[in-house]
Amino acid sequence: MAEHRNGNGNGNATATASSPKPDVSFPISRPVERGPWTAELDAKLREQQALRDAQFRRDNVLPRAYFPGGDRSLSAIAIRAFLLGTVGATSAFLALALGYNASRLWRPFFFVATLSVFHFLEFWTTAEFNTPIAYVSSFLLTNGDRYRQAHTVALVEAVVTSLFLPTWQARVNPPVVIALGVVMIAVGQVVRSTAMAQAGTNFNHQVQSKKNEGHELVTHGLYQCFRHPSYFGFFWWGIGTQVALGNTFSFIAYTGILWYFFKKRITHEEKHLIQFFGEDYNVYKARTRVWIPFI
Repeated sequence: MAEHRNGNGNGNATATASSPKPDVSFPISRPVERGPWTAELDAKLREQQALRDAQFRRDNVLPRAYFPGGDRSLSAIAIRAFLLGTVGATSAFLALALGYNASRLWRPFFFVATLSVFHFLEFWTTAEFNTPIAYVSSFLLTNGDRYRQAHTVALVEAVVTSLFLPTWQARVNPPVVIALGVVMIAVGQVVRSTAMAQAGTNFNHQVQSKKNEGHELVTHGLYQCFRHPSYFGFFWWGIGTQVALGNTFSFIAYTGILWYFFKKRITHEEKHLIQFFGEDYNVYKARTRVWIPFI
């Protein structure tokens, strides 16, 4: 005698008034055909459902790196992007408002807004054009103690000179110099971001000592005339921020430190590039320039 199924969906088998309730329950995967329900059928269907569940978990599981605390943590990326956007927009508004009211304190807020845009674009460009290496660290917010110290000194100098040395600041930082600095920032940022996009998966924030599979020598786009366009972009972007701010001490320090850093880095990196690409890189090197003085 066929058993009737409970229509309330609670997953338990029922029997007629003259039959005892069987010691089985309906799994999610019920047979299409109506018929006698047995313990063997129950076990078979449950095994099939377990296999489907396991496959679903394998297909939909995310690596641990994407969870909080991981180096690709989605929550960490979201909060950094949100904070950079909030701080950048607020600082830009305050810089415009203070500049409109002829307050020299627009400078530190302009600097913070510029930094916010730079760090956001570092991650966004990496995520868009070089997704395999898009980590939380791609924001470059943890770019070393010296990096943070340099920006802190520049910010303090902008605040101090704006408050206590406005005459000196006005003398060394007239509107034409400010405009020059803004142009340097814009050109540097555009060149760096464009270079990262054109290099794609061949770009890395860290110098690579081993040639990865698929690593190619990029010679198109900006790379036709710039040997290291991302370095060119950051060098002139960094100096441009200090020109726009009117920071005399930080301008000298940025110029010296950035020149030394890129001189050393390019020399080190090109040794590996010659190992990777041999004579092809020497030919490419001979017809291109870094466009950073004396490098």
